[in-house]
Amino acid sequence: MNGILSFVMLAGVIALFFEFRSRVGAIHAPRFVVSTRHLPYYALCSFLRMLAAYIIALGFSIVYGLAAARGRLWERILIPLIDIAQSVPVVGFFPAAVYFFVALAHGSRFGVEMAAVFLIFTSQAWNMTLGVYEARKTIPADSMEVLDAFGVSGFLRLRRLLLPACVPKLVYNSILSWVAGWYFLIACEIITVGPASYRLPGLGSFLMEAADKGQVTEIIAGLLTLLAIIVAMDVIVWQPLSSWAEKFRYEFAATPQPAAASFGMLGVFADIGPAITRALQTTFRPVGRKISRALAQIPSPAAMSRTSVTRIAPLLRFVLVSAVSLLGVWAITSGVFALFRALDQPWPSEVKMIPVATVASLARITIAYAISLGWTLPVALMASESRGFMRAVAPVAEIVGSMPATALFPLIVLFVVKVTGGMNLASILLILTGMQWYLLFNLLAGVNQIPEDLREATRSFGLSRIAGWRKLTIPALMPSLVTGSITAWGGGWNALILSEYFIYQSKTYRVVGLGSLLDDATYRTGNGVMILLSLLSMVAVVLILNRLVWRRLYGFSVERYRLDY
Repeated sequence: MNGILSFVMLAGVIALFFEFRSRVGAIHAPRFVVSTRHLPYYALCSFLRMLAAYIIALGFSIVYGLAAARGRLWERILIPLIDIAQSVPVVGFFPAAVYFFVALAHGSRFGVEMAAVFLIFTSQAWNMTLGVYEARKTIPADSMEVLDAFGVSGFLRLRRLLLPACVPKLVYNSILSWVAGWYFLIACEIITVGPASYRLPGLGSFLMEAADKGQVTEIIAGLLTLLAIIVAMDVIVWQPLSSWAEKFRYEFAATPQPAAASFGMLGVFADIGPAITRALQTTFRPVGRKISRALAQIPSPAAMSRTSVTRIAPLLRFVLVSAVSLLGVWAITSGVFALFRALDQPWPSEVKMIPVATVASLARITIAYAISLGWTLPVALMASESRGFMRAVAPVAEIVGSMPATALFPLIVLFVVKVTGGMNLASILLILTGMQWYLLFNLLAGVNQIPEDLREATRSFGLSRIAGWRKLTIPALMPSLVTGSITAWGGGWNALILSEYFIYQSKTYRVVGLGSLLDDATYRTGNGVMILLSLLSMVAVVLILNRLVWRRLYGFSVERYRLDY
């Protein structure tokens, strides 16, 4: 029932955005120069958009993920919304981006920038939110019981247990979010819905323009620039964060050494990230201490007594809940009416293709998922046996996964399409590039969470490698495997917009599928009814799969394979 209600709400919201599109005129793209001398500026623009979107996604994921894990009622309301949101491709959020942010800023550059940040946010936030949710749900029961026994609640519980428990998952999913953001950067920087069009300066726009014109030199220069950013972020950011996240692993016995070293981009850079971190701490720690002492001397602004706070808190809670409830009722009512009005318009002839397109897209995603699982699970098992292998595979995946799909078009067109004579295999390979990294990074995060004393126990009992995998590693990975599968399928539906319909050197390559229908309606015809029906078909399939398959598997794996002593 909650899933159906969520579906109706989302359908109504999409329909409302399409009602607003007539109020926004065409937004014409400015002149865009494809030149390598502009690459530093384009790279800076893209990085700042990614950073802004990530900061928003990080705050959202912590609040939303912890709220969803608070109880059964919260979970049944909030999780279906995330399931649906992650199934909507980036193109599906174009109406919201154009007809809200751009209209809000009256077509100015600032409005388009906000729209781009919002679109990047939609490619980053959902997997981080589900990672926080999984981390909270898999906290050992005895840890929660200890806090309950000491009466720890509120902010102290959040600071001492809930947030630390989320740190390892957040670090790995943050890397994955940046990978997904770079992957969909082109779709986020080139915003087009019917007559409304805008192309922002950035790496994504640069690579798309270069690919359209077949400028191989510019494509290589853009990819090398992107590679330099990825390497710099790994050395300066992800290395130190990965080392820091090691402190928050579950260990039930003292270990003389850290369970794992941090993974770096190259072995020669192994100490650069921590060295930079120590230098920054040495520089800014005295300043931070002075600020802390100054703040400590400021009198507390809380003038009211505990009794007054106790009296006011229930009233504030009642007002907040009432306001949210009224807003929800208004959204559902308005959305239902808007949905009926949208569907009451003449339907295009392409609607009859939706059932066949849905089956075709589902088959391609299923094949891509099977291939993804077929190689990521063995890699995760090998990483569980060798920390050196884990340090090597993670940064390689970060680089390859960050490559925008447009960069693969020349290779796919030259080899796959010409050899096979069709687009189906090429489409599956492109979907694969949008799915496999969600599985891999979630599985690597699961491997990193296995307590070292359990590994020692398997070795002390003389279990073979296969037996150790069967008795410890695979069961411990089950929650991460299911979470990775859910986000991988969401990534697969997102990848449809890039895999079933693309233009290379003025020639259109397409196959029958929901992504192809959605792209055609979005970029060529601008038919709102077709966009709405394609999105709703996609969302309905994902919702059914999550309700019947993934959520049941997730509930079973969390209860059956949670680390409890």
